[in-house]
Amino acid sequence: MATLLSLTSSFDNYNYSLHRLFSPSKFPCPITFAPKLPGLRFRLSPGSKSRVFCESKTKEEQIRRCSPLLEKTSLPSNGAVVSDEWKAVPDIWRSSAEKYGDRVAVVDPYHDPPSTMTYRQLEQEILDFSEGLRVIGVKPEEKIALFADNSCRWLVADQGIMAMGAVNVVRGSRSAVEELLHIYNHSESVGLVVDNPDFFNNLAGTFCSKATVRFIVLLWGEKSCLASDATQGLPVFSYKEIIELGRESRAAHINSHDARQGCKYEIIDSEDIATIVYTSGTTGNPKGVMLTHKNLLHQIENLWDVVPTKTGDRFLSMLPSWHAYERACEYFIFTGGAEQVYTTVRNLKDDLKNYQPQYLVSVPLVYETLYRGIQKQISTSSTIRKLIALSFLRVSLAYMELKRIYEGQFVTGNPKQPSYLVSMLDCLWARIIAVILWPLHVLAKKLVYEKIHSAIGISKAGISGGGSLPVHIDRFFEAIGVTVQNGYGLTESSPVVAARRPYCNVLGSVGHPIRHTEFEIVDSETGEVLPPGSKGIVKVRGPQVMKGYYKNPLATKQALDDDGWLDTGDIGWIAPHHSAGRSRRCGGVIVIEGRAKDTIVLSSGENVEPLEIEEAAMRSSLIQQIVVVGQDQRRLGAIIVPNKDEVLQAAKNSSIVDPDAVDIGRDKMTGLLYEELSRWTSKCSFQVGPILVVDEPFTIDSGLMTPTMKIRRDRVVAQYKEEIANLYK
Repeated sequence: MATLLSLTSSFDNYNYSLHRLFSPSKFPCPITFAPKLPGLRFRLSPGSKSRVFCESKTKEEQIRRCSPLLEKTSLPSNGAVVSDEWKAVPDIWRSSAEKYGDRVAVVDPYHDPPSTMTYRQLEQEILDFSEGLRVIGVKPEEKIALFADNSCRWLVADQGIMAMGAVNVVRGSRSAVEELLHIYNHSESVGLVVDNPDFFNNLAGTFCSKATVRFIVLLWGEKSCLASDATQGLPVFSYKEIIELGRESRAAHINSHDARQGCKYEIIDSEDIATIVYTSGTTGNPKGVMLTHKNLLHQIENLWDVVPTKTGDRFLSMLPSWHAYERACEYFIFTGGAEQVYTTVRNLKDDLKNYQPQYLVSVPLVYETLYRGIQKQISTSSTIRKLIALSFLRVSLAYMELKRIYEGQFVTGNPKQPSYLVSMLDCLWARIIAVILWPLHVLAKKLVYEKIHSAIGISKAGISGGGSLPVHIDRFFEAIGVTVQNGYGLTESSPVVAARRPYCNVLGSVGHPIRHTEFEIVDSETGEVLPPGSKGIVKVRGPQVMKGYYKNPLATKQALDDDGWLDTGDIGWIAPHHSAGRSRRCGGVIVIEGRAKDTIVLSSGENVEPLEIEEAAMRSSLIQQIVVVGQDQRRLGAIIVPNKDEVLQAAKNSSIVDPDAVDIGRDKMTGLLYEELSRWTSKCSFQVGPILVVDEPFTIDSGLMTPTMKIRRDRVVAQYKEEIANLYK
């Protein structure tokens, strides 16, 4: 811990001063801050120099917990050689700094100031931030709330907290204040690391009266912009101040034998909790998932099969850094010398073109947005260009499907294997037709797809996770030559448990389990393990599975059994192994069909998985968002958010409204949307009856979407409860 400060003489040796941290104008008399560091207190003395003194009342030995490889140079050797094996997540920074030193690690262009950091600079900032926390009195195993959005300083704070043995409790700035308060209090956090003054001021009113905060660290912006009444008498540190405190303290620790003698050194254990990540809360209050260093290190060490990055590869990052999916990917890519560029939803389109990333790690909604943008570009071009582009797309879609057939990557759940003769003829037919279509597909690449590639980059792969990737989006990007690899996981599994590989990218699946990970499919009622091809509840087991839910043993017991199997709550199946035929290379891939708790049970007793219908409906350019409803009803219904511009244009094309109309009536819009929905979902197992058209989109700010852009189905249904009831009258 901050034992180097436990002796007053240590301060005198290097003339330590903290007068920049507290404005003397706020303190008319001496004030003592007690950051709960045994035997140590800060005393602010009024006067012209506003000096801060460290007073030691005891020689009590202080615990200094360390990430062993990261801090090996400052640990007492005692003749022992520190292993190069990673024991804690922050250990990766020493390895990466040694390998990639002056290579650019992160580019953060949209914060003030814009930042670019090399691997060596990043390692030093993490060490300084970690030491700065020790200086202000943070102890090992204490919880620190890190409420901020993705940036290079978020990464430093995250790793700095972990590196000194504390536990970070993470969330983004777009979460509701009450939700953040619940997370802060439930996790028993002692301090608050926040994004910027505006965000803190939004929290201040609630937190001041309902939470105990020992200190505040501000990552971006000026302390003078904080609400003064909320911070009165509360230690507030800027990011730079924490870094400077840590830098000076590290230097003093290295140079002072007395400071080192006053410490008891401990090594972070791989089974120690590294972070608590509260679930997105698509239903009910979020639960605190305890992830250990071992959980996260499993991801870092085993994602190479999925994303074989090379030194210098560029990744574009726009997901919340606190989310387990983005977080695991970030940790992993930094061990390979990649460069990460932070972007935003608003700047994504320009940054794809300007930075030309090799990889984009994102959620299905982002790929849907790219798809819609490309389709809109095609539909607004001249008639001849639109005709050529759409014709080429149809050819490429057919060609790629035939290619999957003869390559044995056409997934099926049928456990019965076709005869060798039938398989041979099937593959031969597919290959012959594919050869005929191949020249047109190549021409399409040259005339159409190259322009798309130059606009979006993603020259190696787009990695999709955090939700279901619609099949038509999957097939579209395959057709135009942009590789999209779909994966699957949960916050409770750190998160990745399965993913498609570059050499086995089976569309319609989430790929094979990653290393050291087991899957089984069980019957939802009996718990019996089902054979390949049978649909049931998905269970997983592996080193990445969480320690449990924080302060919630009942929920932990419900999710984790005594043998370590995690009940994902998802419905899926494992593809059977075939030695011949169109699915001969698909054996063992995982197919996820939806959430068990999303299943709609009609009054007839029939079970409906809404995802199939919703994905089919989302292929329509007229439908922006949809939620299928109908629990305990005779038939299904749907809540639809229309794409109003597209609906108006379609109404004009169909002569439903005049060519110069600027709006369309609600009844006409509902009728048009109903026809559109029926057309796109005609091949689904169930059809939708009545529909409710709503004007306001489901957003994160309205609380109807999670921070990872998944619709909170239960909240949507609750908000429109009366309107849904009226649909069925």
